[in-house]
Amino acid sequence: MLRKLFILITIFSIISCAKKVPKGVYSDIQIPSAPDYSKKENWAALPSEIDQADRTPHPSLLDLQAKAEADVFWLHPTTYTKKRGNTLWNAPTNNTKLNKTTDEGSILNQASIFNGAGKVYAPRYRQAHIEAYYTKNKTASKQAFKLAYMDVKSAFEFYLKEYNPINEETRKRRPIIIASHSQGTNHATQLLKDYFDGKELQKNLIAAYLVGMPINRDTFQNIKVCETPEEVNCFCSWRTWKYGHTPKNYSSNNKIAVTNPLTWTTDETPASADLNMGTVLQNFEKNFTEKLVDAKVQKGILWANKPKFRGSIFVTFKNYHIVDLNFYYVNVRENAMTRVEAFLKKNK
Repeated sequence: MLRKLFILITIFSIISCAKKVPKGVYSDIQIPSAPDYSKKENWAALPSEIDQADRTPHPSLLDLQAKAEADVFWLHPTTYTKKRGNTLWNAPTNNTKLNKTTDEGSILNQASIFNGAGKVYAPRYRQAHIEAYYTKNKTASKQAFKLAYMDVKSAFEFYLKEYNPINEETRKRRPIIIASHSQGTNHATQLLKDYFDGKELQKNLIAAYLVGMPINRDTFQNIKVCETPEEVNCFCSWRTWKYGHTPKNYSSNNKIAVTNPLTWTTDETPASADLNMGTVLQNFEKNFTEKLVDAKVQKGILWANKPKFRGSIFVTFKNYHIVDLNFYYVNVRENAMTRVEAFLKKNK
């Protein structure tokens, strides 16, 4: 099963580096219809519905959404990677096959991490095609990401109005975790700037888990990097590579924030795999492994030794992006629960 996951990583890497369609100019004619967030089908996860975010990989891990005192707003990574037409830079939210890929990938393996900490809300959005990250057509790229973020904003505003309005008695909203991966992190970062950073809603922010993309320590004016496992009103971030490897354009003098998801600190002390409470790889409910992956902060990135398994000698790639969260599944889950508890205690 581990071998299957690393095959998926290889495929993802090939897709990510390929210069494929869409190749044309960004056309308003080709923009998919905007999602209506009052319709449940435009949410990949809702606490009122049965979905992949409700599942857990082990009987000891429980879905606690029914009694949760906090919410989690999850933004999924890019799952729109294939040819959909020459100028279709954004994915339609009613594409059944694509939604299945999103749900059985990100929602199951990533959003489900947080069902012990809060009620999970995950909107579908007109995500930008993976090529938007690599194309030389910067105008098309910018417009594709702009459209995707418009949906994220719309979904979040609907969430605030309908799912987390101000309580008339307490004059407060429910506390919120913002969590994301890859493209979702790009949008989550902007969402924090627009709605939380120095705004009234910042009082409701438990923490943000901005995973898979480089986030500078000074990205926000008022939201700092989490430095301890219990700190709230802060953000965590990391992107994972094979131990000893530095990615292209890497600079040891960068100001990128990196959290060690085994210790929840930002120092460069190596964390042994003995601290890893559970890695979740393929198959979700049949491959729950403790003490499998270690972690070390290394000046802007996170290093992890390659897990050992039958056939691992043939695995040579060094980018562990697709398993940024899976490698540390249970530790992230437990930490989110810890921060919720700390926030509620602090705001009694």
